[in-house]
Amino acid sequence: MTGYGRSVSSYTMPLAALAMALAVRASGLSVDGGALNARILVGALSSAIMFTTIFVVLDHAEAVARRVGEPYGTLVLTFAVTAIEVSIVVSMMLHGANNPTLARESVFSTVMITSTGVVGICLTLGGWRYRKQEIVRQGTSAYLSVLIALTVMTLILPTYTRATDPGTFSATQLGFVSVLSVLLYAGFVFAQTVRHREDFVQGQAHDVPMRTASDSISISALLLLCGLIGIVLLAEQVAASVEDALAAYQVTQADSIVGALIAGLVLMPEAISAVRASLNNELQRGLNVAMGSACATIGLTIPAVAAASLLTGRGLTLGLPPADAVLLILALLICTVSFGTERTTFLTGMVHIVVFFTYVFLIFVP
Repeated sequence: MTGYGRSVSSYTMPLAALAMALAVRASGLSVDGGALNARILVGALSSAIMFTTIFVVLDHAEAVARRVGEPYGTLVLTFAVTAIEVSIVVSMMLHGANNPTLARESVFSTVMITSTGVVGICLTLGGWRYRKQEIVRQGTSAYLSVLIALTVMTLILPTYTRATDPGTFSATQLGFVSVLSVLLYAGFVFAQTVRHREDFVQGQAHDVPMRTASDSISISALLLLCGLIGIVLLAEQVAASVEDALAAYQVTQADSIVGALIAGLVLMPEAISAVRASLNNELQRGLNVAMGSACATIGLTIPAVAAASLLTGRGLTLGLPPADAVLLILALLICTVSFGTERTTFLTGMVHIVVFFTYVFLIFVP
């Protein structure tokens, strides 16, 4: 163990991920190069290293977050997760045949997992331990207003536009909505960090452990950067392996499954962070992590995949099918009701969890 109770792997894994990614590219085995068995082996090894590195990277992100304080700390976690998700989704979009619905499924899964699964677990466990937990109503309302606007514009509106086929935007519409999404999210970040910072910080103090010199913020920030670069480079290998495996086994609902897997994999460490905050009676911080991830996913991931679509000429389908649109609206409606007061209970969380299980069930039994 080293420093603040960290294992040696927390320092070596980001560097290992970066070294692995560079070695794979230098060997010529990346994506479509080399023999099939070699590509499968490289893909499996890349997946294992990337999966482990995601946890380590987000651990360093949380270390930085604790040092810089709220709400800036939440943004560090959010941007780290969003960077990982964007790299994976774009890599899978550009690998092999055109996959126009993958980005939609990934973003939809992220919103459903965060707004029903993660939020539901936070409210249920925190409410069971503390009976009632307080939230900052202004902050949660701001999250919801941004989330509702972004989800409707990017995931529901394309089904009803008439310039192109249902579910798609024209190039002009896609560029316009992407710019609006970035501007809205930028405005939200400004409000969260500068203009209305007090609306996103819970009004109770909690002891934050001091870091030792060996576990300084500069080391965590450097390892965070190295890990992110390594994950971005490995994402292409993982994307190729997953798509090839699904194609080989002729899996139905492949995009829905892959989208849920991407979102679940990327959000898992962040979900753990949110649940821990709730169990420490820091529910507002847990909600900041969960809802902030959903807002960033749409506000940043959609413009990124839109840019990739426009530059490569690959089609992009964003409009949700009717069943998914109903689930999305239901999740947003329940969030609005749950956060309408300044207190939550375990019953509130159970409602979110029921909707989450419905979402998971319908992935496999549509």
